[in-house]
Amino acid sequence: MSSSHIRNFSIIAHIDHGKSTLADRFLEITGILKPGSGKEQFLDSMDIERERGITIKSHPVTIHYRYKDEGVFTLNLLDTPGHVDFTYEVSRSLAACEGVLLLIDASQGIEAQTLSNFYMALDHDLVIIPVINKIDLPAADILNTKNQITNDLGFREDEILLVSAKEGTGVHNVLNAVVERIPPPRVDPDSPLRALIFDSHFDNYRGVVVSVRIFSGKIKSEDKIRLMSGNVEYYVEEIGIFRPDMVKKQRILSGEVGYIIAGIKDIANTRVGDTITSSSRGADEPLPGYKDVKPMVYSSMYPVAADDYEELAKALDKLKLNDASFIYEIESSSALGFGFRCGFLGLLHLEVVQERLEREFGLSLVITAPSVEYKVYFKDETEKVIDNPVHFPGPGEFDYAEEPFVLASIVTPESYIGNIMKIAIERFGIQKAINYIGEKRVEIEYEMPLSEIIYDFHDRLKSVSRGYASLDYDYLDHRKAFLVRLDILVSGKQVDALSQIVRKERAFARGREIIKALKTEIPRQLFKIPIQAAIGGQIIARETISSVGKNVIEKCYGGDITRKRKLLEKQKEGKKRMKKVGNVDIPQSAFMSVLKSR
Repeated sequence: MSSSHIRNFSIIAHIDHGKSTLADRFLEITGILKPGSGKEQFLDSMDIERERGITIKSHPVTIHYRYKDEGVFTLNLLDTPGHVDFTYEVSRSLAACEGVLLLIDASQGIEAQTLSNFYMALDHDLVIIPVINKIDLPAADILNTKNQITNDLGFREDEILLVSAKEGTGVHNVLNAVVERIPPPRVDPDSPLRALIFDSHFDNYRGVVVSVRIFSGKIKSEDKIRLMSGNVEYYVEEIGIFRPDMVKKQRILSGEVGYIIAGIKDIANTRVGDTITSSSRGADEPLPGYKDVKPMVYSSMYPVAADDYEELAKALDKLKLNDASFIYEIESSSALGFGFRCGFLGLLHLEVVQERLEREFGLSLVITAPSVEYKVYFKDETEKVIDNPVHFPGPGEFDYAEEPFVLASIVTPESYIGNIMKIAIERFGIQKAINYIGEKRVEIEYEMPLSEIIYDFHDRLKSVSRGYASLDYDYLDHRKAFLVRLDILVSGKQVDALSQIVRKERAFARGREIIKALKTEIPRQLFKIPIQAAIGGQIIARETISSVGKNVIEKCYGGDITRKRKLLEKQKEGKKRMKKVGNVDIPQSAFMSVLKSR
């Protein structure tokens, strides 16, 4: 097929604006999916994706569309994740395209991720087609949404398409616009092979399946290829396209999208954004934009039953095969035994991994409070990066520390500005800008510590705005902060899994919150249990769980008072001995209560 009949495009949108449903209609119109087949969000293959209404993993598909009298066009749809945690994956999918559909919910209007994706598409110099979805809803405000798009994004009104992906209204017009407005790819068949990896997944029988866009040259079976970031070489076993199942082809040419199977056993070798070239006479320079994706949030995972440790290790190995951005290492805790310290792209990534481990592998897990990556500078001018509170030095042991800051963009109806400003200030937010989007919506930008966002900031944001506010954020830099390690002691023993790194000014309030939550969750024993919050050797908060009482003088119906005193003294001595040797088992619910006590 001529390259003039190829179109490479993505759909970008805020969460739950109908991206996967629109993709379903494309598949139905082009005959890949039968109408009424009963499987909605067809490209969202995981149950978690369908239940949450989000796309977690990119799913490319090649569709053939007959456009008027000009023949059949090949449309390569590169589906993208829709959450801030997966921004880098979105940027690599956009790098493989010439145009995008910017999908906006008619009832919600422009939201934070809409703006983020719009500017990302502009940075990649892509053709952007604005599409208003869900026009069939009773709450749809089409006129106001059009005004937002024209006034704030700079489109003309005649460029905007109206669709109902659920009903199928206007979907043909969108496919026509893809053919008419998005340019064909630039082909360069004579230059050395350069193919962009925009996704990969692991097949138990074939190894890693790499999704690629060919920018120059061509590739065929039995070619020897080189992955430029790791400088490793493989022989190509099979190539083809996604429809959406893998369909084998003889070769893939410049401008096309497809897959490569080359006997790659480790998904870590196929990093998103890497460039594939020929082993001999290959390209000198990789395609621009590649970077190593670093975790932003860290948390520890322990099995509830110690016997499940080996099962958890095997489950993490299998999960890692399909998620190169997920990292983990062995860790041990005096309170929880053996487990793993894990790194995630964000809180959603953490929740998805936890849910998959519990569902797909039947594991019960204890998750410690999430933390971020701090930089600690010592007086001898050495530097250490710390992501685990247990390793954070005590007061006086270091010079100063830095924590990561992000630029948070909050889009909200203007009636909730006051509430949102209040919680942003509570979380040490520094307001940078406030921009009006249309008549009733506002974008507020704050520079905030990432540690203040990863707990419950998003939940608080939704609560004070009745669900209307949306959040997006990007990493800025590390900045100096007065940080301390908050330790929790139960019956005089430090529980390392409950330690947290907090700002000094927040430590006292946070310590009180934690010990009050623990007091309601730890069961009473035959002796008193003190629960303390400490910074270094200083106790800053304390609660005591009273002992379970036993009436030892119940059977004394009279007689000398000394008999009763003797029994009470004996009970008192017994409790002292038990306090010395007794262990306090902290239930899983207590660790969960710490997460929710913020």
